[in-house]
Amino acid sequence: MDPDELRALLPAGVQPDVRDGRSWVGVVAFRMSDTRAGGLFPPRGLGSIPELNLRTYVRVGERRGVWFVTLDTSSPLFVAVGRALYGLAYRRADMIVARHGSRVYYASVHADRAFVASYEPIGPAVPAERGSLEEWLVERYRLFARRAGDLVSAEVAHPPWLLQAVDAAIEVNTLAPPGLTLARPPLLHFARGVDVVIGPPCRVGGLRHHARHEHPVPQAERPAGLELLAGARRG
Repeated sequence: MDPDELRALLPAGVQPDVRDGRSWVGVVAFRMSDTRAGGLFPPRGLGSIPELNLRTYVRVGERRGVWFVTLDTSSPLFVAVGRALYGLAYRRADMIVARHGSRVYYASVHADRAFVASYEPIGPAVPAERGSLEEWLVERYRLFARRAGDLVSAEVAHPPWLLQAVDAAIEVNTLAPPGLTLARPPLLHFARGVDVVIGPPCRVGGLRHHARHEHPVPQAERPAGLELLAGARRG
């Protein structure tokens, strides 16, 4: 798929990030625990919440980040907060996450879109090699979104991911919107959980005047999850 086709999913000012003639789309399945947003949530957080993201890799000027096409979760509260604070495309989905031994079974259904898979990590956990495609894909520290008509950005702070090979079976994947075809076979990674802190959103163009404590800051431990990455080749 030509990266130009990906532009149909992106607002003005946001461009597909391209590496070696490819643009990329990622499916990230995981669970969040102890999620908080300043004083908005109870001290105990929201417990363990499954989430499934369809994301792509973008640039705004010289800044690289991610753009979330959809974010599915089983928590109506998280849908409301994610939309209100960041303008992210959260939606309520029916989700099931189960573990049998070392294998995880993951299912998410929203209207006519679904993802069903099972996966199991194999091999050692290692950081992505510096300069590699894996590092380019997973070590992203900024998100972009549209909120109330404005393009906004937020910093995403986390330690480097430790990646493992994964034995995965993708039974159903109809997450892609019309006009977007995911390439086969996908590139697969597994990562253990780390602490993730998402900074407050700020309008693009005012990033230098970012006030870190101006808004509640969501914090979450992101437990083990599967990342399914599909590339689209130019021409």
